[in-house]
Amino acid sequence: MFVFNNIIYAIAQILLTLLDIYFWVIIAATVISWVRPDPYNPIVRTLYALTEPVLYRVRKWLPFTLINGLDLSPVVVLIALQLIKNIVIRSLIQIADAI
Repeated sequence: MFVFNNIIYAIAQILLTLLDIYFWVIIAATVISWVRPDPYNPIVRTLYALTEPVLYRVRKWLPFTLINGLDLSPVVVLIALQLIKNIVIRSLIQIADAI
């Protein structure tokens, strides 16, 4: 049974790492958007491709995230990522510990 415990724990750790990476990708894309970046730069295009689908859905579902030209959708996504980390990842780790 310890193998199943280790598998669940490994899945939780991988998900935690992926969520942490995406957290920093959102922050990097937000900071870069403040300085009028070159839209043909490969880094800017990659950040845009990684973040814009999620941010677009947040803007579509929660139209109040645009206030006087200030886009608050990254804040909503970062809060959602923290909730996922605190609820799902901790639950997986607790399940792995209980087995």
